[in-house]
Amino acid sequence: MPERSIPALRAAIAAHTPDLLADFEAGWRAKVADTYDISAAPAFFARWWAEYALARDPELDRHVRDLEERAAHATDPDKAKALLEEAAELHQRAGRLEPGE
Repeated sequence: MPERSIPALRAAIAAHTPDLLADFEAGWRAKVADTYDISAAPAFFARWWAEYALARDPELDRHVRDLEERAAHATDPDKAKALLEEAAELHQRAGRLEPGE
C-alpha cells in the first residue's frame, strides 16, 4: 500500500489499477474538488483506500464482488445478510492495511 495521502493513493491507482482512475477522479471532483468541501476528503480517502487494496488483489476483488452479487440475488434474507457481512469484513480488513503492506 502507498503512503497515506490522496496524491500517493492516486499515483498508486494510476500505476497499478488504472481502470479505477477515471472513477477515482470523478469521485474526487464530485465529492471534494468541485464542492470545496474538504470535510468529505476523509470519507473519500477511506473508501478509495479499501477499493485500491481490493483491486490490487484481483482474486480477492472477484471474491468480494461475487459475495455482493450473490447477496443481491439471495431469496433468503439470512443468507443475504451473511454474504454481505462477509463482504463488509473483507472491505474493512482492506481498509485497515497500512502503507507498505
